[in-house]
Amino acid sequence: MTQPGGRRAGTARPTLADVAREAGVSTALVSIVMRGVPGASDATRARVQAVADGMGYVRDERARKLRQSSSRLIGVTFDLQQAFHGDLVEHLYGAAAARGYDLAISAVAPTRDEDVAIQALLRERCEVAVLLGSALDDAVLASTAQRVPLLLVARRSEVDGVSSVHSDDAGGVGLAVDHLVSLGHRRLVHVDGADAPGADDRRRGFALAVERHGLTSQAQIVPGGPTEHDGSRAAEALLYAPARPSAVVAFNDRCAAGVLDLLVRRQVDVPGDVSVVGYDDSRLAVGPHAQMSTISQNAAEMAEAAIDGALDLLDGGDPREVVLAPHLVARSTSGPASGTELLD
Repeated sequence: MTQPGGRRAGTARPTLADVAREAGVSTALVSIVMRGVPGASDATRARVQAVADGMGYVRDERARKLRQSSSRLIGVTFDLQQAFHGDLVEHLYGAAAARGYDLAISAVAPTRDEDVAIQALLRERCEVAVLLGSALDDAVLASTAQRVPLLLVARRSEVDGVSSVHSDDAGGVGLAVDHLVSLGHRRLVHVDGADAPGADDRRRGFALAVERHGLTSQAQIVPGGPTEHDGSRAAEALLYAPARPSAVVAFNDRCAAGVLDLLVRRQVDVPGDVSVVGYDDSRLAVGPHAQMSTISQNAAEMAEAAIDGALDLLDGGDPREVVLAPHLVARSTSGPASGTELLD
């Protein structure tokens, strides 16, 4: 059984040649119409487009890119479970489009490793790869950089030839400590990020900040991680500590959300009894149930710097590190220390 245009039912989707045959024009003319370039009258464009629409013709963007010498594609990997990565991707699209590029997105998930995500980008002929919060070790990063220019976001690079864009994580946690100390808090806890990218810098920043305020003996760093479950588990342990902390600085907003959830379920007043500060200023920080105090990494600024850095690599520029200054966003989960805390 044949369909309009001489195609048989069940065959591949219509091609330029199919549209040309049905419209009674040359394939070259159909190509002109589909690409929207000069060379066809308005009447011809309308007729050819109507035939193409009627046949269900869809322009094959992948084939078009394969025919081009430059794909103008920037590959991006991101963690599907990290809210801040989603915020970054949204801004990366705009930054890339403003420079005449598009993004190819490849997710990292519990069932999809980061190396699998990168291989998918390479198959798309991406000109440069931007890895958000990469957990790959230096040897794998160095090997990948031999195949495609590489830029890391939200992580420092220790690999020759690999650029990076990240916040001053040590300084950012220091801002959180300064904020809480200014509110009278003395018993401070940092729920760390375990082995997540940036965790070492944030641990170091917390230690330096409490030392600067003379609070080392009253502060502690406890094991945590980058997820809500990690934050909830850490908060559960803190409730049964000999001296309950009056303020918590979490590794990121997800971890902070887990801390807050546990405190609310245990009927602990936030911020009356315990203040909580996150990190990232992701969409989790402004949810319907909590307006979270947090350290903002400014996703828009980070995305702009990442795209500029990626395109600089493409232009033959030397790999470089861009460090952005984070800032405090004080909302409703941090407040003055209780009277007993102020007397300590």
